[in-house]
Amino acid sequence: MTLQGITEDEIANYLVHTPAFFERNANLLSSIQLTSPHGQRAVSLQERQMEMLRDKIRGLEKRIMEMIRHSQDNEAIADRLQRWVRTVLLAHDNATLPDVMLGSLRALFLIPQAGVRLWGTEAHPLRADLSTLACAQAISDDARSFAASLNQPYCGLNAGFEAGKWLDDSASITSVALIPLHHEGACFGMLVLGSPDATRYSADMGVDFLTQVGDVASAALARLLT
Repeated sequence: MTLQGITEDEIANYLVHTPAFFERNANLLSSIQLTSPHGQRAVSLQERQMEMLRDKIRGLEKRIMEMIRHSQDNEAIADRLQRWVRTVLLAHDNATLPDVMLGSLRALFLIPQAGVRLWGTEAHPLRADLSTLACAQAISDDARSFAASLNQPYCGLNAGFEAGKWLDDSASITSVALIPLHHEGACFGMLVLGSPDATRYSADMGVDFLTQVGDVASAALARLLT
């Protein structure tokens, strides 16, 4: 829109850089009528500014509440993680350690299903006296190679992964988190978390927490190696 060759941008620029204009024409401020964004009624410029300020305050309040909720969620996760670590550290029986670790992980973090397989490394194979444990059951070379290829936990749909079959009710699992376990730089096992909820472990979720779980599990289960 132009007015006698003057553009709206030029008018706006003039008003911004000429505050004395409103001092000379103070009556304009009270006479200007604008449409309220909260209805079709007309409001004065001052009222419109107050509405904008209230909207901004509401937006800030919402962000603050979201930050508080995130802080509370993070604090709760940290507390449960600490309790899980304590449980794992207090599990002195090597034969029951995997089950204790998985059971407490499921209970504390409300994980529907969890499983683990250990195969050791070339330098540190799994202890022979533990070969009858469920976690020591044979797995394919493909599963080992896949675990070794992971630089971080994998999250996503259960696309027929062999690891999904390590779970008690694998047919009901639609999303999984696959967490490689490492000792001295080599992969010696993998932890799998599963859920019937397809969105529980999504490809776009953060993996910092799962990485911490993997670090703790790796450190604890490494004592089952020679």
